[in-house]
Amino acid sequence: MFNEALTEREAARFLGVAPRTLNNWRYSGKGPAYIRIGSRAVRYLPTDLDVYRQQQRSTTTEQN
Repeated sequence: MFNEALTEREAARFLGVAPRTLNNWRYSGKGPAYIRIGSRAVRYLPTDLDVYRQQQRSTTTEQN
């Protein structure tokens, strides 16, 4: 499973955001699911990133 896990930088590139954005999302409890390895290493599974991207899809410009 960890062989396919992406680093924060790779995950950010996948989502089209800055690595700092992923860091902010983790801190605020938003964003895609992630895995913490030890006290510092963070990894993202491609399947979790796909799920997150799908959840962000919109079919209207109307705000909820």
